[in-house]
Amino acid sequence: MKKQVKKQMKKQYMPAVIVCVLILLLAAAGVGIHVVKKYIPTKERMDLNEYYGKTAEGESVIVLGTEIMEERAVTSDDQTYLPLEFVSGHLNQRYYWDSSNQQILYATPSELQMYPASQNGDGDVWLKDGSVFLSLPFVQKYTDMDVYMGENPSRIIIQNQFTGVNVATAKKDTYVRYRGGIKSPVLTEVKKGDTLTFMEEYEEWVQVATMDGYIGFVKKKDVSSPEAKDFERDFQKEEYQHLAMEEPVNLSWHQVTSEESNTYFTDAVANVSGVNVISPTWFYLQDTQGNIADISSADYVKQAHDKGMKVWGLIDNFTADVSTTDTLSQLSSRQNIISQLMSAAEKTGLDGINVDFETLSEDAGPHFLQFLRELSIECHKRNLVLSVDNPVPEDFTSHYDREEQGEVVDYVIIMGYDEHYVGSEEPGSVASLPWVEKGVVDTLAEVPAERTILAIPFYTRLWKTTGGALTSEAIGMDQAQNVIKENKAETIWDGSVGQNTASYEKDGSSYEIWVEDAQSIAEKVKLIPKYKLAGVAQWKLGFENSSIWKVISENLK
Repeated sequence: MKKQVKKQMKKQYMPAVIVCVLILLLAAAGVGIHVVKKYIPTKERMDLNEYYGKTAEGESVIVLGTEIMEERAVTSDDQTYLPLEFVSGHLNQRYYWDSSNQQILYATPSELQMYPASQNGDGDVWLKDGSVFLSLPFVQKYTDMDVYMGENPSRIIIQNQFTGVNVATAKKDTYVRYRGGIKSPVLTEVKKGDTLTFMEEYEEWVQVATMDGYIGFVKKKDVSSPEAKDFERDFQKEEYQHLAMEEPVNLSWHQVTSEESNTYFTDAVANVSGVNVISPTWFYLQDTQGNIADISSADYVKQAHDKGMKVWGLIDNFTADVSTTDTLSQLSSRQNIISQLMSAAEKTGLDGINVDFETLSEDAGPHFLQFLRELSIECHKRNLVLSVDNPVPEDFTSHYDREEQGEVVDYVIIMGYDEHYVGSEEPGSVASLPWVEKGVVDTLAEVPAERTILAIPFYTRLWKTTGGALTSEAIGMDQAQNVIKENKAETIWDGSVGQNTASYEKDGSSYEIWVEDAQSIAEKVKLIPKYKLAGVAQWKLGFENSSIWKVISENLK
């Protein structure tokens, strides 16, 4: 009887046990699914069309180093073409589009090469629907770069940074993911020992770029610490050979306004000492066809040579009704200017050319640089020194591209003056010491010191305020001292600007002056040995005090 009761009870409890077991199994399964979802890395692959962006037929994505670009490459007969804007902006700015003649110009240090555009995509240059494209081999001919090709979607991966690159090495086979996190989809796999470009470090993940164009994230523990690396290259390009003076340059600009003015050379340099280069203002633009005025003189050059001075003839763009942009944007005009300058140099025995093109608009920038490249070719064929005058660097003059100038020309000259100028809203120094020094430092961020010359002013401005109206006039050193003396003004040294200052009242007007004198000039010239610059220049002869030459020579050493 007891056995029968136990048997019946066992039958009654069995379903409950089964239910409990099932509940436990379901719970375990749920926990397992949760663990899988949370802790097991996904192997899901990223849709690369979504990652790189969709492309039209015949287009390819461009990946540059660690960035997927907006521009697209195009193909023709299995040849890849890159947009000119992309090439100029990121790889090599020396491909110049000559729109008038429908060709690309490329200036090497020794020659100007011309590549006509094709409408059919069968040459080095493809003019496609109004846009200019350059074939990949044509770009590689003059540009140090590595290229990888990818499919689905079609893409071209370009590496062009080879020095000081932050890299890390994969410690194991691992995934590169779209985002930081094990559930982020996989972009690609990397093998142990693969080199990755190290971009940014996070708590557990590192953003990297692979050499074949994937930018994503790997676990920090799976890669080594970053280190700067230089990649060996066998790319060879023609280098610019720069002409240089054997001693520090001491240049003075001589404002010559007519052929007759050349005869006053002896008087102009009567009290000058230490100057080894003189730059007369002999050439200027006359029209947009590149015709220039020429008042150069062989006799002037001979007299300068007899005094131990080199002569660098200056060309400027100060003719108000001649557009610099319109002039320099034409190959024929640029070549016309250069031809005339070379003819004048040969006729007179010039030692160099000084380019003083000022207030350049942003759209003139590329044409100005091309002019310098083309001029450099012809100057260096004739052993002529090429120098270029620049304002101190400001955001609004970045299109002057001093870095490119420093490659192409022999000397980049900083015009260390006109901090305050006619039209300024308030009076101030023409060239305060901190402002000049900042101009030097900013220029040296782009140009080697041994090719940088600092120009200083021999003039100052006498500021006059009458009834709230501000005017000024430029005066030389002696005239400034006469003004101070005649008006019994007291000069006070202002160390914050590195100048003596003075002020006075006269006939209901207030006058202020920041003086250029031996003391202020000495402080500016000291910047040259401090920063190991190539030399000094002065604007202009006739504004100086005769004693200033000794001050310059002593502080230039």
